[in-house]
Amino acid sequence: MQGYLLLEGGAEFGGQMSQPDLRAIELAGGPDAPISIIPTAAAPDNNHQRAGRNGVNWFKSLGATRVESPALIDKASADDPAVVEVIRQSRLIYMLGGFTGYLGETLKGSASWQAMLQAYFKGAVIAGSSAGAMVMCQYYFDPGKRQVVEGLGLLPNTCVLPHHNNFGKNWAQQLTILLPTVVLIGIDERTGMIDDGDNDRKIGWRVYGQGAVTLYRGGKPTVYKAGESFNDDFSH
Repeated sequence: MQGYLLLEGGAEFGGQMSQPDLRAIELAGGPDAPISIIPTAAAPDNNHQRAGRNGVNWFKSLGATRVESPALIDKASADDPAVVEVIRQSRLIYMLGGFTGYLGETLKGSASWQAMLQAYFKGAVIAGSSAGAMVMCQYYFDPGKRQVVEGLGLLPNTCVLPHHNNFGKNWAQQLTILLPTVVLIGIDERTGMIDDGDNDRKIGWRVYGQGAVTLYRGGKPTVYKAGESFNDDFSH
């Protein structure tokens, strides 16, 4: 039983970001479902404890009762059996924003990532905001290195432009050149997209929150506003 994917554009834990996050809690099984906040992307500047705590407090403010932030902060802890077991038992796994390249490299090939996949294929929700959403795709743009990197591949033929209404839209032209056959997914801040469509939810997406999702194919944008749905498997 395949689970659900939630991709968010950033500026998490406030305002209308409650809409996609409440839906994710519902899809995970309700307020008592175990939730893991993954703070890895905040570790390089030693911000992981505060960021993880913010995530825990936010989801508890939305009514969730079983929320924790396992100390997944580097390659060693990504293979720690205790961390891995917490993730495996989770019904909603939420990757925070921060340093995209560090998050992607830490998770790639790790036991924690395998545990996330196991949870997902048993029906869990895998979620990410900004850097968290970026690494879920086949490709991500690493701003630090100014280059395209192979992601974790949950969404084939895609690359997320986070904070789209802020700076992400400025990446579209460059990434269209670098990834001409890939679907670019621009997600506004405090906005999320979930593959919870009613018809064929494997490709049925709905936009939640404050802003919009913009899909670019060959540089041509199509905009879906909050409350709107679209069917897309992201083949070119």
